[in-house]
Amino acid sequence: MLPPDIYDLARQVILAYGEHKKKIVTAESCTGGLIGAALTQIPGSSIVVERGFITYSNDSKTEVLAVMPETLRAFGAVSQQVAELMAQGALEFSLADVAISVTGVAGPNGGTADKPVGLVYLGLATRAGAIFHYKCNFKGDRGDIRAQTVREALKLLLSAAVPS
Repeated sequence: MLPPDIYDLARQVILAYGEHKKKIVTAESCTGGLIGAALTQIPGSSIVVERGFITYSNDSKTEVLAVMPETLRAFGAVSQQVAELMAQGALEFSLADVAISVTGVAGPNGGTADKPVGLVYLGLATRAGAIFHYKCNFKGDRGDIRAQTVREALKLLLSAAVPS
C-alpha cells in the first residue's frame, strides 16, 4: 500500500516514542488515515498510538477537532492556521503527548492558483506547548502526494520524539 521506506520511518517513530514513553495522536485530512495505518502496521504500536482522527470534511474538522468555522472560511481548510488548529484539537481531545495533523490538496482535482494540487500543510502540537506548521509542495499523482505527506509527517514526528 505504501512504499517500504515509510514503514521503516514508522518503525523508527514507534521505537523512539516507545523509548520515551510518549503517545501520538493523528488528525488526518488528505491522507485519510494513512499515517495511522503506517504507524499501526508496526508491532508494538499500541503502546505509542493513542488514537487517530480522520477529519476529511470541514464539518468534521469543526465537530471533532474544534476548528472554528470562521477560521475555515477565512483561510480555507488547506492552510497553516487549520493545520495548527487540527493538531491542537487532536491533542485536546486525546491523552497523547504529541499530535500530528495534515491538510492538503492531493488531487487530481481541487487545486487553484493559490492552492495547487500538491500543497500540503502539516501541523504539530505537543503537551509541552510547542505548536508549529510545515508547508510542502509535492509533485506527482494523488498516490504520490499522499505517500510524500505520510513520509514527511513521520519525519516530523521523529524530530519531536525527544523528551521535553
